Amino acid sequence: MKVIICGAGQVGYGIAERLSQEGNDVSVIDTSASLVSHITETLDVSGYVGHGAHPDVLARAGADQAEMLIAVTLYDEINMTACQVAHSLFNVPTKIARIRSQNYLRPEYSDLFSRDNLPIDVTISPEIEVGKMVLRRISFPGATDIVRFADDHIAMLAIECMEDCPVVDTPLNQLSELFPDLMATVCAIWRNGRLHVVRSQDHLQVGDLAYVICQRDHARRTLGLFGHEEQEAARIVIAGGGNIGYYVAKSIEQMQPKTRLKIIENDRERALSVSDQLQDGIVLHGSALDQNILQQADIQDADLMVTLTNNDQTNILSAAMAKRLGCKSGMALINSPSFHDLATSIGIDAHINPRAVTISRVLQHVRKGRIRAVYAVQKGKAEVIEAEALETSPLVGKPFRELELPPGLRVGAILRDKTVIRPDGETKIKAKDRVVMFAAADAVRHVEQLFRVSIQYF
Repeated sequence: MKVIICGAGQVGYGIAERLSQEGNDVSVIDTSASLVSHITETLDVSGYVGHGAHPDVLARAGADQAEMLIAVTLYDEINMTACQVAHSLFNVPTKIARIRSQNYLRPEYSDLFSRDNLPIDVTISPEIEVGKMVLRRISFPGATDIVRFADDHIAMLAIECMEDCPVVDTPLNQLSELFPDLMATVCAIWRNGRLHVVRSQDHLQVGDLAYVICQRDHARRTLGLFGHEEQEAARIVIAGGGNIGYYVAKSIEQMQPKTRLKIIENDRERALSVSDQLQDGIVLHGSALDQNILQQADIQDADLMVTLTNNDQTNILSAAMAKRLGCKSGMALINSPSFHDLATSIGIDAHINPRAVTISRVLQHVRKGRIRAVYAVQKGKAEVIEAEALETSPLVGKPFRELELPPGLRVGAILRDKTVIRPDGETKIKAKDRVVMFAAADAVRHVEQLFRVSIQYF
């Protein structure tokens, strides 16, 4: 597939990396010659220095042959214009734009991004996507990652196996026998820097990060099975009152009104603005790296510190300071992948990677077949995929024990008529089932083929 990416920053680079690894013909446009040089030297992509919305630059990048344009520059207006030009002059079939300003996304302007107005097929709001991820992490303490699928009926949990984890050294098939009514399947583990898609006879070890696909309503019970029974935070301090911080704070006020909330914001005008818009949250003006400000926020009594500024170093250091001053848990927003291991090594309990969230949303629309949702894990080493089974799929109608599934693929759950099914050897997939599975990177293409519309379907 021919894809043009406007923007060679962290998100654009991450998307180009994934798509080029899968053999797509990728062209990247950016006004920065150094960014274009870097991306062409390290990835198998073509680079063009220029303005992503200019027709001549798009023409040089091969827009007349492109099947998709992904606009992820730092500027909403450039992203929108690039999609309009790609549509009007080059008839590019699919246009995806990153839109950061919430003014464009307000419900009363829902017709803005339509074929008759601004022809953008998919809009991605990183702030909202990241904000939702933060809220899910807050709601399920004990999970290092949680993503919802199948209209919120199914969830994927990443759970660390600690020293006191009661299911360590137990074969996975025995877990199903011990807890027959628990709709949860361990699909993969991250162990010693390597990802393993598990089989039923495998077992967990201390230090493993287990990826579990379960019924959404069984998520807390699943965490408890792994020894994680942490309580939801009652006192939360948020560093950063920008779009993400404000979204999280406002949502907490609406969904968890009993939570005591304090926000630290370095910009005085923004602090005043956020204070006016929150009902009960207390906003402090100052730096999250100032120990006096942290003490004014009663950090020593806080259950959770969430650092959501636009600076990775500030987020990491302020979360670490908060824990040293007595805060029970720390969560940091970290853009640069090079900081992820550092954050873990200094005791930060969880981190959010906004680049991974955005890339996952893009991949959902790149994947062929009836793919409804995609979430990339471990820097793209695997994906959790939700797909709809069609009558022509080779998976339909056969019991699982007779299916020749490719290595690196494990089905975690099936949604049928709003009922979640945990698959076993006798389970048969039916047409229109929503199948949620864990696929290693080299198995993703097989998943596309298994859920692709064949000509017989028509």
